Amino acid sequence: MMHRVLISLSSYGAAEVRRHGQLWFARLAHDAGADGVEVRGELLVDAATELPGLARAVAGASMQVVYSSPEGLWRPDGTLDRPALDRALEAATVLGAPRLKMSIGGFDARSPATLPALQERLDATGIELLIENDQTVSAGTLAALQRFFVAGEAHGLALPMTFDMGNWHWTGECPLQAAQALAARVRYVHCKGVQRLPHKWVAVPLADSAAPWRAVLRALPADVPWAIEYPLAGDDLVAATRAGIEHLRAVAAASSRDNA
Repeated sequence: MMHRVLISLSSYGAAEVRRHGQLWFARLAHDAGADGVEVRGELLVDAATELPGLARAVAGASMQVVYSSPEGLWRPDGTLDRPALDRALEAATVLGAPRLKMSIGGFDARSPATLPALQERLDATGIELLIENDQTVSAGTLAALQRFFVAGEAHGLALPMTFDMGNWHWTGECPLQAAQALAARVRYVHCKGVQRLPHKWVAVPLADSAAPWRAVLRALPADVPWAIEYPLAGDDLVAATRAGIEHLRAVAAASSRDNA
């Protein structure tokens, strides 16, 4: 059985995605052989019309779909951002996405008291919330995420995780150490290579990455979906996407043989 590979639609570049629309790129990803797509909230130009069209397309193509909200769950003052949560859940519902990806935002020592309210809201929708490590200190470091997961479990809320391989570099952390510590929670992986420019990190294809990405993938669960979240570009985007998908599936197949 081939490994499930999704395409984060941000991989095609913000300007191009906003110009053509995420529906156009979702169809392209399907033509390239992707198992599904991650729809990005920050790239929606007109959510009221785009989300229903995307919902019909992914359902008709039997594609998996994840909705990614750009908003954090908690505000900088530690309070639960209920409007942001409601917007994200509503978008995921319209899209027909069983999974919603968000970061913890400003979760701090004052926030655990709001966890029951989060649980109640999630229970009412049936949507699975995946917590992602982003590129901020408050929501993207191992210590911050472990504090959150411990607090969640203390309140009976054991949320799974989206593990972004590349984002750890933005917070100065070791992705392999994070993978080893958080593997049991991971249900979805963002596959992203990185390179260091003079003043910043940039996302690149895994084959061009300066990070130990093969070791990171081996440390994570083998049976969860992987999503391409690095730049996909070229004169033939279908071919470029297909090549990225085939590369990830080859990596997964080789890892399975090694572990057999």
